[in-house]
Amino acid sequence: MDGLTLEPLKVVSTRGMTVDTQEFHPEPRVAAIVASHEHPEFIVNVKETGQILLVNYEDINNLKTTTIGAARFLHDGGWDVTKCYFLTAANQSNKIAVVDSKEQKLTALVDVDKIPHPGRGANFKDPKYGPVWVTSALGNEKVTVIGTDPENHKDNAWKVVRVLKGQGGGSLFVKTHPKSTNLYVDTTLNPDPKISQSVAVFDINNLEAGYKVLPIAEWANLGEGPKRVVQPEFNAAGDEVWFSVWNGKDQKSAIVVVDDKTLKLKKVINDARIVTP
Repeated sequence: MDGLTLEPLKVVSTRGMTVDTQEFHPEPRVAAIVASHEHPEFIVNVKETGQILLVNYEDINNLKTTTIGAARFLHDGGWDVTKCYFLTAANQSNKIAVVDSKEQKLTALVDVDKIPHPGRGANFKDPKYGPVWVTSALGNEKVTVIGTDPENHKDNAWKVVRVLKGQGGGSLFVKTHPKSTNLYVDTTLNPDPKISQSVAVFDINNLEAGYKVLPIAEWANLGEGPKRVVQPEFNAAGDEVWFSVWNGKDQKSAIVVVDDKTLKLKKVINDARIVTP
């Protein structure tokens, strides 16, 4: 599309063959779309076919598209710390696909368990295994840590190096920050309200110690409702973490701000205009 007018300039079909059974799929959905840092390309996840498209927009009249076979049911993903490798979940296939955006090819398919849902994932330097990327899961409590440094930690690259035990399944997002030593894991879709209304926090420098629980919804003090806590996000300075507390459309929702150093409540943003923020 034209960036100013949003006028469509080129329409490209995502219909095609499934990566495993080689059957034609007439209406596959597009999931994540990210911009490459290496080439003038968009990386496009085609969910049901399991194909990843590298769409080069340098010359849209002579469009070039590279098709990478990964695994079916591609969803969301994010970059490793170098922004060269794109790691994306094929959630119902229980795999993480790793794409080398510079070489424009599939690097690895990493087996994980069960129904990975990383959002963009989270990057940090593991004290034992070096640079890693993390995903949580919808299907169980596992928080899976994958090595991402093929140059300096070759033996760990694109392998599961740790599996942490979180609060439970139903997780949608994990988050950390270069200035933080904490890893936050939500459990938004867990059927237990105590779990869906709180978040787990791991100390990156002491992952074996387990997690602390922050009662985010309790701090919000919203009254009745499901009060599901979702998607931790840092502020620009990296010293605050903001959480959305989702309630029904006729109930109160809020944004809860936590001090990253102390893990204490800093502010509750509660306004009638805030509906499932």
